[in-house]
Amino acid sequence: MARVLVACEYSGVVREAFRKQGHDAWSCDLLPSDDGSPNHYTCDMCAVVGRRWDLLIAHPPCTYLCSSGLHWNKRMPGRAYMTEAAIVFVKWISELDIPRIAIENPIGCLSTRFRKPDQIIQPWQFGHPESKATCLWLKNLPKLEPTNVLPKPASGRWENQTASGQNKLGPSADRWKIRSRTYQGIADALAEQYGKLL
Repeated sequence: MARVLVACEYSGVVREAFRKQGHDAWSCDLLPSDDGSPNHYTCDMCAVVGRRWDLLIAHPPCTYLCSSGLHWNKRMPGRAYMTEAAIVFVKWISELDIPRIAIENPIGCLSTRFRKPDQIIQPWQFGHPESKATCLWLKNLPKLEPTNVLPKPASGRWENQTASGQNKLGPSADRWKIRSRTYQGIADALAEQYGKLL
């Protein structure tokens, strides 16, 4: 049994996938856990990363890092500063004294301002008929192997895409929360494949 920290996760999806594999997995976020689990720290991850962990799966907030939001940096005062702070945060995570680390984020400025990702995965490689390019930066971990690759639909669009290829999830107060939730197939692959290494 290994000690696993899933940082910047309030859904509990990845945490619970590791717990099902028998690991002592905990999540941590500024928000309380959606599932009410006692295995969740509601705090800044800085407060818990110093404990002994065998693996860190980190989902740093993408608001100021992803390509879809970077155009606001020249239009809204303060946003460019927040992007710089977010990059520093990711670099800090990557240098933590934890043997194995996976950092997850959408396509954005990290590829040029931090380093190129080790891998880009899609939900449709893990059994979900949807598209969402997700980058992985890995430390002492292999690339994630696809578990259930789905064929591209005849329409050429995945279930979450509009005709122009944009995400069709409409505006709402919870849109950011829904979009940031890890797909179950990806969470299971992380737990099964990386759990075997621990």
